[in-house]
Amino acid sequence: MKVIARLVKLIDGFNDKVGYLVSWLTTLMVLVVCFDVVTRYMLNESMVAVQELEWHIFALIFLLGAAYTLKEEGHVRVDVFYSRFSPRKKAVIDFIGCLIFLIPFSILVIWTSKMFVQMSWAVHEGSPNPGGLPARYLLKAAIPAGFVLVLLQGISLTLRSFCTLIGRPLPDRHQDQPEPPDDGNLQPGKGGGHA
Repeated sequence: MKVIARLVKLIDGFNDKVGYLVSWLTTLMVLVVCFDVVTRYMLNESMVAVQELEWHIFALIFLLGAAYTLKEEGHVRVDVFYSRFSPRKKAVIDFIGCLIFLIPFSILVIWTSKMFVQMSWAVHEGSPNPGGLPARYLLKAAIPAGFVLVLLQGISLTLRSFCTLIGRPLPDRHQDQPEPPDDGNLQPGKGGGHA
């Protein structure tokens, strides 16, 4: 159990660090979009490289931040039933879902994107648009990299669910974080929200 707990903590900690670094890309994206809007609508200038940079940054946020979002249970899902289940039933769903869907799908994407990325690196692929960004192969390499992170987080979730199923649950992911102050309002996800 100690080995499993350490592995889960290691994976979760790693994806926490990646998530923190990726979060700074959102600030960069806001600055790039503001620059694009100002130059396009106030100065009547439009740069292909800036527009491509916007979707390149967005792609990196999406691909590299997906594992952190999974860890924090932030992905959109229909949890009309799931949210009412006991921790054990949730663990059953998470365990089966990871083993049947998440882990195999992540491996499939990593495997099938390998040639796609290798070909891009071989020709040092850049933008086909005049004035576009070079080194598009770096962006394409984020596809398998992002799914490696998701795969690792899927393994962490599987192990965490397994421990719950055998009656030895690991400490809650947020247990070491201080509780937010109670301001009298209902917390989102706890039976209500702000009006």
